[in-house]
Amino acid sequence: MTFDLDRARRETPGTATVAHLNNAGSALRPQVVTDTVLAHLRREDEIGGYEAEDEAADRLAAVYASVARLVGAHPDEIALVESATVAWDVAFASIPLRAGQRILTARTEYVSNAIALLQACERTGATLEVVEDDEHGQVDVDALAARLDDDVALVALTHVATGGGLVNPAAAVGRLTRAAGVPFLLDACQSVGQLHVDVDELGCDLLAATGRKFLRAPRGTGFLYASRAITPHLVPPVLGLDAATWTSATTWEPAPDARRFETWERNVAGLLGLGAAAEYALGWGTRAIEERAVERGERLRGMLAEVPGVTVRDKGVQRCAIVTFTVDGVPAADVRDALRAAGVNVSVTRSTSSQLDLAARGLTEVVRASPHYYTSDDDLERVLAALPRR
Repeated sequence: MTFDLDRARRETPGTATVAHLNNAGSALRPQVVTDTVLAHLRREDEIGGYEAEDEAADRLAAVYASVARLVGAHPDEIALVESATVAWDVAFASIPLRAGQRILTARTEYVSNAIALLQACERTGATLEVVEDDEHGQVDVDALAARLDDDVALVALTHVATGGGLVNPAAAVGRLTRAAGVPFLLDACQSVGQLHVDVDELGCDLLAATGRKFLRAPRGTGFLYASRAITPHLVPPVLGLDAATWTSATTWEPAPDARRFETWERNVAGLLGLGAAAEYALGWGTRAIEERAVERGERLRGMLAEVPGVTVRDKGVQRCAIVTFTVDGVPAADVRDALRAAGVNVSVTRSTSSQLDLAARGLTEVVRASPHYYTSDDDLERVLAALPRR
């Protein structure tokens, strides 16, 4: 099926002014998302914040259903939060740990997650073990299987690495954790919105995602998927209004579903925008989005590989629309700035965000270009035309 690029760009006003290849950072929003957010903000101005939320109650409830359909979940398995970090942290903080238990992770674990894991081990006496990569640079599933035993409290995995285009074999990991009865927390902040994501296929118990990246939702939005099976066993360390019911002067009960992971105060306009973004993605079809986004990434990789002095740094069997590279003799920030001056947006990923991965590969920084399904061939050509040379 032919992808309707003209429609995608027509419905994305920003494509007229910039070649935006920073979707792994924050994507250009479709017009319908911006319109949804602004309409609610105007309504708050007209009648008040609480009143506008009450008026939008049905549409806000529909956001749970839209996000759930996006990842193959049930609406009661979705918590709406401010970011993937908040989603990941509240899920992880709910998992009881004790001395002698082990947490398994991979070299692609993101900085925020890694620090939280280390903090928890320091506090509880649990230990963190890093499962090595296989020959393709992705988490070694056989090595992981060999480490799963009764002492493992959690497997934490980042689906798509921040510092490269590889897609970890999360579904294979999920099959192992389900068989072993070990909770599986998946950071999907870079995969939701560019890949087809189905929580049953992945086998994860918990999944954290953001709105602002490939999903093309407003900044300050995100969500947590918590399966019906695991939620009754997890209680967040802090429960607020609506996350629990104060049943008497000395007793309380957590919400029966994923709402126990939420806080009461939130950006209603932003969450309505998140719902609009989820519906917009569903309208295109997540498999169609994946096919197009991955093709854009592969095309850019191939183009960069032909440029003298440029080294593509991506690894893995399956790769996505995140493309990382270096230019001989040119700092990554200088490459980013030269491209930005030419109207092309990319970003820089440093080893401080990926100590277990980039640092282990001897890399201190890489340029990260992340096209999306609305990226044109001309956008890609502009990257090559503006690349600085030593």
